[in-house]
Amino acid sequence: MLTLADVLEALTQIRLANATVVITEAAIDSRQVIPGSLFVAIPGENVDGHDYVADAFKRGASFALIQREVNASFPTLDLRGGLENFPPLSPDQPLCLRVDNSISALQQIARFWRRKFPNLKVVGITGSVGKSTTKEMIAEVLSIRYRTLKSPGNLNNEIGLPLAMLRLGAGYERAVLEMGFYVPGEIQFLCDIAQPQIGVVSNVGTVHAERAGSQEAIFRGKSELPASLPQDGVAILNFDDPWVRKMEERTKARIFFYGLSPEANLWADQIEGLGLDGIRFRLHYKGETLHTRIPMIGRHSVHTALRAASVGLNDGLTWQEIFEGLSHGHAQLRLVAVRSSIGALILDDTYNASPESMLAALNLLDELEGRKVAVLGDMLELGPYERQGHDLVGMRAARVAKVLLTLGKRGHMIAEAARRAGMKPAQIMEFEDIAPIVDWLTKNLTSNDAVLIKGSHGLRMDRITAALEVRS
Repeated sequence: MLTLADVLEALTQIRLANATVVITEAAIDSRQVIPGSLFVAIPGENVDGHDYVADAFKRGASFALIQREVNASFPTLDLRGGLENFPPLSPDQPLCLRVDNSISALQQIARFWRRKFPNLKVVGITGSVGKSTTKEMIAEVLSIRYRTLKSPGNLNNEIGLPLAMLRLGAGYERAVLEMGFYVPGEIQFLCDIAQPQIGVVSNVGTVHAERAGSQEAIFRGKSELPASLPQDGVAILNFDDPWVRKMEERTKARIFFYGLSPEANLWADQIEGLGLDGIRFRLHYKGETLHTRIPMIGRHSVHTALRAASVGLNDGLTWQEIFEGLSHGHAQLRLVAVRSSIGALILDDTYNASPESMLAALNLLDELEGRKVAVLGDMLELGPYERQGHDLVGMRAARVAKVLLTLGKRGHMIAEAARRAGMKPAQIMEFEDIAPIVDWLTKNLTSNDAVLIKGSHGLRMDRITAALEVRS
């Protein structure tokens, strides 16, 4: 396990034999500290972690990484000058470690710690949609044979990934890590820390185009994962996405395509959506055809299954092991199916929204029985693709839903596109607030209805589900 000696060596290149205190994990939120933690105090625009060092110690943290002075009663080791004044350690006395920059120090520790596991195989995952679900499913498959670490939640940025890396301990054989893209060079930086040998790219969508500037910029950013792979690594790419397919030109690693085309190395057809009972499809690989059914819902989930199977095949797993992992179905993280008080089926997919995930959710709604009601809100951060993205969703909603309710100013774009696509005005209602949507659904839903609720997380549309859901 990670010890204080490792942290000090990572930051000063000096190893102290007597600094054997074990560090259980690292945390940046004092409320998430467990006994033995390293608390990393990060200054932010609204909250400064240095103000919570005392709380972290109270909750059991052994050490705090700081970049400015905190409570004078806490012993502090200033690492900016080396280890000349290393104090005697008391197991009951917390210690502050002073550095120039706490984020950079966290990253430096994570980079050092990763290299302590030369036999560890790391799978890096990126894409505009589906990273977390893909991570979970790949981890399910690999865990059938290997002890596998996965990044918790969506720890996928320059702070989250190092926190995940510090959870590594003896016995781990595989690690499955998300890698998010916000600015050029970020994924390359994360790859330098994690050193992935397998890279998985799901898609290049329009989400975050407001920050990235264009789909071309998103493509370049996501390409940093395959470009960072070693020559003996493998880039697992979505053949169905033209942007991702182009990434084969950006890597020296071996290419493995997955998709719905016979031109891919691993491909699927005869995909049948079974509603909430999962999906059924055929897999094709090296002339072999296999039939399978998995509990993930929505026809779009076949791509998640293909990604997980591709990793398994390239890591030497048998089909029996792969199918066992796929059958666990624990990866349906964010879409929650509940019943309203009168028995209507509510599909809460409110974690986030992009045109790609909106269309996938509408396709799932289309598979279900009963009257279909779509409650759709703004998709944020689409930048120049804002109008196009909302129009595509509105046109698809017109073909799937019998009733469309929209939320927010961008929701009006969805409604307009649905009307242009032939949906009758009487079937469309537009709202600016949550409360009237809840009121309409409460008064008008029947037990025969299937309701999709989806929009960007900033709209907090999960409050609609909370108001309708039956409480046991």
